[in-house]
Amino acid sequence: MKTTKAKHFKPDPAPKQPRETFLDVLSSNLPTLAVVLFIYAFLFQNFLIPSSSMASTLLTGDHVLADKVTFSPAARWAPFIHYREPRRGDVVVFFKPIPETNGEHIYLVKRLIAVPGDRIHLRNGIVYLNGVAQNEPQTAKPTPDRYDPYVNDFPSVDPSNEPGVTAAWTVDLPNHMQGDDLVVPPGNYFVMGDNRTNSMDSRYWGFVPRENIIGRPLFVYWSIKMQDSGIEEKPLSDQAQSTIHEFIHFFDETRWSRTFHRIQ
Repeated sequence: MKTTKAKHFKPDPAPKQPRETFLDVLSSNLPTLAVVLFIYAFLFQNFLIPSSSMASTLLTGDHVLADKVTFSPAARWAPFIHYREPRRGDVVVFFKPIPETNGEHIYLVKRLIAVPGDRIHLRNGIVYLNGVAQNEPQTAKPTPDRYDPYVNDFPSVDPSNEPGVTAAWTVDLPNHMQGDDLVVPPGNYFVMGDNRTNSMDSRYWGFVPRENIIGRPLFVYWSIKMQDSGIEEKPLSDQAQSTIHEFIHFFDETRWSRTFHRIQ
């Protein structure tokens, strides 16, 4: 009886998977990219602190991420998002209420001191809010050798001779006085920098309208040592020079200890 050997059949080789092209990779990641761009454009915005007006809370060279949602008008389609009005003590990002010489309204970052209806004045650099002296450990106090009566005893000194005070504010300020206090009108806010002796703020150009407030800084995502520009906003040429400086000195001048520093 003859025996036959079983034949072994080799399976067909698996078809080779086509290599993904750049366009394939791009198209598959477009939804993720769209979500990231939406979050960045509508929910958050980054800012560079160019001056020491908010020291020691914010230092020159701090790069901060700001929340643009909390102070925005409530939307019915997003009831899960928490909205609220700005409060005393909030650090806020806002459009400067007066334009620059080129007509641009720049972004500023200051601390909100008084809300509509509040009465405020300063004596010896101490803020009195509705008659009560405020404890503000984060603020810089005046020194005898650098004492500006207009700044530290606001608003008891005539602003007409103070450098930096706008003409419009010089005229409008007396309209909001009650006794020794400045009274914040409806729909407006009074802001100051934490570095009280070196901050151009509401003492110089007046109240911030509610619609100018766009958000609040959440944390410092990167900080690098930079020279104080002495101004609240840098021109584009200076910004370009700062970018080059940051690139060259990323490792040796980054303040690593301030990374993800929460802003309060």
